[in-house]
Amino acid sequence: MTAIYTITLKNCAFFARHGVHDEEEFLGQRFFVDAELDVEQGTALIEDSIDDTVHYGVAFTEIEKIITGRRRYLIEALALEVATTLCTVFPQIRRAKISIRKPNAPVPGVLDYVEVTVEHFA
Repeated sequence: MTAIYTITLKNCAFFARHGVHDEEEFLGQRFFVDAELDVEQGTALIEDSIDDTVHYGVAFTEIEKIITGRRRYLIEALALEVATTLCTVFPQIRRAKISIRKPNAPVPGVLDYVEVTVEHFA
């Protein structure tokens, strides 16, 4: 029987220029990312070895590259790219649940943020 454990990165903050409107690309804004990663145990927990687990420093860097990289119109597409990339880089991830928050979404009203969550199963 294989055990699963969860690694969570909460509220990772990045400045980027995603969105449909030209002003969003021109001005940019902060985006906040949560990554919930279900990981197959392998030998990492028994042997106390980083070699067989998801190195969360590397995971953060992968998230950062995507969020600060090329412009996306949809944060949904951005979240899916983060999820699939993490599952590719770390084949022991069985599920990647990625939430992206956009505090300054161009909506005609007052809100704290818009959030999109994508769940990818590897």
